[in-house]
Amino acid sequence: QVQLVESGGGLVQAGDSLRLSCAASGLTEITFSTYAMGWFRQAPGKEREFVVAISRSGSSQYYADSVKGRFIISRDNAKSTVYLQMNSLKPEDTAVYYCTAGPVVGLRDSGGDYWGKGTLVTVSS
Repeated sequence: QVQLVESGGGLVQAGDSLRLSCAASGLTEITFSTYAMGWFRQAPGKEREFVVAISRSGSSQYYADSVKGRFIISRDNAKSTVYLQMNSLKPEDTAVYYCTAGPVVGLRDSGGDYWGKGTLVTVSS
């Protein structure tokens, strides 16, 4: 059974940085590399929204306009882990961040086949 576990969330001040991790279990290195990976977030009272996605090999990344230039996604297929480096954080980045895995087609629109339980990021002004 595939499980995704996010970590690295916390309380920071505006302008600070955080690095989120999403570790996949139940997948071999080869199997993990067949999945595109992505991050979504959900702020209080708002719908879940796409943040960023990365292709299976890691060669392509797709960013929401709101985070472009500040966030960087990467993956380590040998560790079955995807990372989200968040820089220059803003109060509007406050949300629960979810990791998702699935086919690259449709990932940005509705996420993948598997989801983590999320990690809370709070950015104070």
